[in-house]
Amino acid sequence: MTNLAKIPLAGVIGHPIAHSRSPALHGFWLRRYGLSGHYIPMDVAPADLETTLRHLPKIGFVGLNVTLPHKEAVLKIADVISDRAALIGAANTLIFRKDGKIHADNTDGFGFIANLRQMAPGWSPPSGPAAVFGAGGAARAVVAALIEVGVPEIRIANRSRPRADALRADFGAKLVVYDWLRPAEMLDGATTVINTTSLGMAGKPDSRIPLDGLMPGAVVNDLVYYPLKTAFLAEAEAQGATIVDGLGMLLHQAAPGFERWFGLNPVVDDATRQAVLGA
Repeated sequence: MTNLAKIPLAGVIGHPIAHSRSPALHGFWLRRYGLSGHYIPMDVAPADLETTLRHLPKIGFVGLNVTLPHKEAVLKIADVISDRAALIGAANTLIFRKDGKIHADNTDGFGFIANLRQMAPGWSPPSGPAAVFGAGGAARAVVAALIEVGVPEIRIANRSRPRADALRADFGAKLVVYDWLRPAEMLDGATTVINTTSLGMAGKPDSRIPLDGLMPGAVVNDLVYYPLKTAFLAEAEAQGATIVDGLGMLLHQAAPGFERWFGLNPVVDDATRQAVLGA
């Protein structure tokens, strides 16, 4: 007879999932801190989502990260939903509680802010308006986080304007909707600029947003992290902006889940970045 404690299991679910950097990240942290545990990628089709979530805790899973296309669907399955996940309308982190309930949370906004604070230490949220390009799920997390840290005005533009209007209806008067084809007006006086679209990602068209109206010294962030320096960031840098790539958001958003599942708050540093970049 053996009386060994169960080794905690966690992972990331999506469809597809082979591209995910999360296994490299969590695997690095588990090795760095000498912790017992495993983190694995799982390709789960939408039709199998609920069955999978109900079964995994029974075989030792303590939680999951969630990526496309499941981030909204898991909210319909979870037993407990955090306020921020409900506000954003999506979850990226699940905790399988000891009482059998599935707790859904969204740490994307936390990761976004932590990345800006780390990579642009002089960033001051109340210093001026933020300009946000895109109005999808990532934009919702970014907008919620910007409001929470005290950005006075959030300007938003999306190629399909109704999605931007819907965002304003959900988040209130701090949001001002701009025409996608008139970015100069959006950038006028903006001290923070964020691309939340997939434009510039490897295999996607480059962003064609002109940044010649950018304030010198503005903090410009692209949520895309492959490549690390997108055309959007390269142009911003040429205009004198402080640029922040999207990799840090991926790293920081993972830390709260790791702490809940494995019991230790991991450090996000250059070694962490290099472990993920080299995966």
